[in-house]
Amino acid sequence: MSVLSYATVSRPPASGSALSTPPPALPRVLGLWDVVLFLVTAGVNFQWVATAAAAGPGVLAVWLIGLVAMSLPLACCVIDLASRFPEEGGLYLWTKRAFGGFAGFILGWTYWMSNLPYFPGLLYFAAGSALFVAGDRWRAWSASPAWFIGFSVLALALGTWMNLVGLKVGRWLSNAGAYARWAGAAALVGAGAVAFARHGSATVLDRAALTPSLALKDVIFWSTIAFALTGLESASFMGDEIKDPRRTIPRALFVAVPIVVVIYILGTMALLVALPVGEVSGLQGIVEAGAAMERRLGAPGLTSGLAVMLVISSLGSLGAWLGAVARIPFVAGIDRYLPPAFARLHPRWGTPHVSLLTQAAVTVVFIVLGQAGTTVKGAYEVLVSLMVLIYMIPFLFLFGAAIRLQFASPGPPGFFRFPGSRGVLAALGLVGLCTTLAAIVLSLFPAADEPNKPLAVLKVVGLTALMVGSGVVVFLLRTRRLEGTGEGGGSGGGVVVGT
Repeated sequence: MSVLSYATVSRPPASGSALSTPPPALPRVLGLWDVVLFLVTAGVNFQWVATAAAAGPGVLAVWLIGLVAMSLPLACCVIDLASRFPEEGGLYLWTKRAFGGFAGFILGWTYWMSNLPYFPGLLYFAAGSALFVAGDRWRAWSASPAWFIGFSVLALALGTWMNLVGLKVGRWLSNAGAYARWAGAAALVGAGAVAFARHGSATVLDRAALTPSLALKDVIFWSTIAFALTGLESASFMGDEIKDPRRTIPRALFVAVPIVVVIYILGTMALLVALPVGEVSGLQGIVEAGAAMERRLGAPGLTSGLAVMLVISSLGSLGAWLGAVARIPFVAGIDRYLPPAFARLHPRWGTPHVSLLTQAAVTVVFIVLGQAGTTVKGAYEVLVSLMVLIYMIPFLFLFGAAIRLQFASPGPPGFFRFPGSRGVLAALGLVGLCTTLAAIVLSLFPAADEPNKPLAVLKVVGLTALMVGSGVVVFLLRTRRLEGTGEGGGSGGGVVVGT
């Protein structure tokens, strides 16, 4: 193989089948700090800071509600499951152990597909931020579909290539994204603090304003907060590429979760201090706030510097998620639920190149389709609603698996055990399950300022049904073919007990 150390991809035994060759092997290249940076990159996106600030000061309380209702249940369940079952595939493997092969495949399919509209939404945010790098010279392109599509395709090509070369190279993109987040957050919060000390807050921050509204149009936004606080499960997909994952993933989560929450809350406060709430844009609010603070403080270069940090952090998120979710078709290919090509590693770089190239090609389609029949802002809103809805579906499986596996397996020696483990984790899983269901329902409502609400809802529901339904069809066709050849597929139904 190479001079690097390799670990075999561990899979539960298949039902009625045998592999003639062992599964592909992957290099363990990610240490503790790499995983911490990866989780910060995957868990924080400045576009959600802008979207949150656009909802008004009451969103600060919603961030805290999200911490209790989503971040803590998710982090604790991932710590428990990753410590029990640290193999490659993460959430896919946990779901298959808890509920069988079909559930595992649908979980993996929807999680993978949910990131396909996420990538264009992220790239649109980066493209909008890049327009502020050169001052006013590029602003004329802010309503240009050609700019947003062209930028997105080129950035996607860069992120895909770096992951094709391997995580030893690809990790530097996600690491750069994490550092850019810290630098951008520090600049934003620091400038906001100075602006507040000199001129006060541009947004009223009294008790009434900080109380979250329970009106439907405001509660709808809460699903985006729940979505923003996910991503903590992402590193688990690369379990066999992490050094000592049974200990590394839990320790990385203990470090990353507070960083994620602090960046979101302080970043939102800084935006509200800089701009009146009615002037905050969900697509370009961060750089607009930077421009406002630059004017108020007389600090030239603040906007362009912040824009550079936002572009780098967005590209870091792109690289992190491209690498993580590409492991899902890879392990599904090993389980024979997808064609064998998905289980192949690149002969030179040892990466799941078929999976990476396939998701890049489909993402380009979403970049173009999201723009059809609407404005740039409308396309962005549709992409956000679509990715929130489809992305939250796998968390029903995650929290369900966390609850079920508490009572199906005692856990291996040395795994991380919470105090009162079974009862505590089951209760946290139930909280996360309810939060996920609520987020799915709320994501079906279009934005209040969406000019074509029926079209927006039709796009979201139709594309969701298409993505989930296509997964069911692929699973049925693939398993029927395997049964016809006597190979079987994956690990049958029911709970797979053990380590």
